Amino acid sequence: MPIPANYSTPVRISAKDRALSQIQRWIIDGTLQPGEKLNDAELAEALGVSRTPVREALQLLEVQGLVQMQPGRDTRVTTIEKEDILKMYSTLSALHALAAELAAPLILPEQIEMLKRLNAEFAQAIETGQPYQAMELDEQFHGMIIDAADNPYISSFSASLQIHIRRYKYVFLKRPFPSANASVLEHEALVAALEKGDGKSAADIMKQNIWRPMTELQQFISKEEG
Repeated sequence: MPIPANYSTPVRISAKDRALSQIQRWIIDGTLQPGEKLNDAELAEALGVSRTPVREALQLLEVQGLVQMQPGRDTRVTTIEKEDILKMYSTLSALHALAAELAAPLILPEQIEMLKRLNAEFAQAIETGQPYQAMELDEQFHGMIIDAADNPYISSFSASLQIHIRRYKYVFLKRPFPSANASVLEHEALVAALEKGDGKSAADIMKQNIWRPMTELQQFISKEEG
């Protein structure tokens, strides 16, 4: 039988993936606090699913390092260690700088235009106080550069780091840091460097874009602890 050319398969998401996505978001945005005990029955009821997909989601979250499961005892959200910020951000900075350098001679005009559009939406999300949306748009922006670099190893390692960094990034974007808008300007400069094919400048700007909020976030957390 003929299949219509414009047919698109409907997007379906399993109960496990839905539970994974939502619990991950609750951990990132602080709804579920570091060290908080998680009850699979309560989570299942809140999500409208059975306990099985919740348990499967928690197992994946443990692999991602967002929860810690202690068989026979309990499951808790992992704590945030200030010392981890430097370790994770320095690694991410190196990966993304390399991606920017590699992407410069390869990036396509349509990808440049998409980066400009994503940055405009990112700026709007910051201005209207939508930190989670801003975080997702920022990740899409950086993800497009990584895709343009055409290096699957950078993509794989970066995706793993991003899961943990999201918790710190959300804290940064939801605070009224005046320099949150500086990210928008850095994105603009980065796009301009990529458009010129200037890999060195693109790499330098990318490092700055990642290191600046990391430094400010460390200072903020130190003040909160003090």
